[in-house]
Amino acid sequence: MNAEKLILEGNRVADSIKGKLMDRITKLSKKGIVPCLATILVGENPSSKTYVRMKGNACRRLGMKSIRIDLPADITTDELLSQIHKLNHDPAVHGILLQHPVPHHIDERTAFDAISIEKDVDGVTTLGYALNAFGAAKFPSCTPAAIMAILEYYELQVEGKHAVVIGRSPILGKPVSAMLLNKNATVTTCHSRTINLEDIVRLGDIVVAAVGKPNFVRGDWIKPGAVVLDAGYNEGNIGDVDFNECLQDAYAITPVPAGVGPVTIATLLKHTVDAAERSLNS
Repeated sequence: MNAEKLILEGNRVADSIKGKLMDRITKLSKKGIVPCLATILVGENPSSKTYVRMKGNACRRLGMKSIRIDLPADITTDELLSQIHKLNHDPAVHGILLQHPVPHHIDERTAFDAISIEKDVDGVTTLGYALNAFGAAKFPSCTPAAIMAILEYYELQVEGKHAVVIGRSPILGKPVSAMLLNKNATVTTCHSRTINLEDIVRLGDIVVAAVGKPNFVRGDWIKPGAVVLDAGYNEGNIGDVDFNECLQDAYAITPVPAGVGPVTIATLLKHTVDAAERSLNS
């Protein structure tokens, strides 16, 4: 590694992913298939509404179809499950995304697991998580897959490196830990009960921040020459990493915004196209 700083531009990676989808979408359309992503939004969370709108717009720009289902915040778990089951049985729908978070009275895990594994393009089901752990998931969780895509695009070595993941959520921290491990990194997964967190992070050749706390990771936590991937997105377009501080010692770092986020959306589109192609053989 040289002393130059490498800003890991997510838009470049996302454009590369989406560019490879165009021909595939055209070939599907000639066979009468338009890749279709159905998004379910429960309630009126402003951030969730923004995310769903962005995903729908991204689909349309590529010539894909987007179906948006808005449900009231007081819907029951059973009513939500009924909507998911309808989408599972709709052959024109290739991917289903239930926007997280849902209202507290909803059994979120039950709702996630109701999504057909063939349409779990966001990688949120228990079965999808298990397959990911074995390196066999058709659709790994999108943000972890985006992180791996960034590392691959910029040809950043994973094998043999010590990766420190801060966060253990089942759709981000845990699956990205498994994916890094499957690429032969040595992985330490940290969380809210970790003692001496800063000292552990300082050991990381690769640091993944996924805690949902603005500017949580400080510059003096970063090992000189480390690769820092910020998977956080907080109010005010602020990541989980203090970018300016961590830039001092990091070799490579993702910004927020325009880092992991655009690649996550591109990965979701790729998974939906993958699912559409697989539907030809089902």
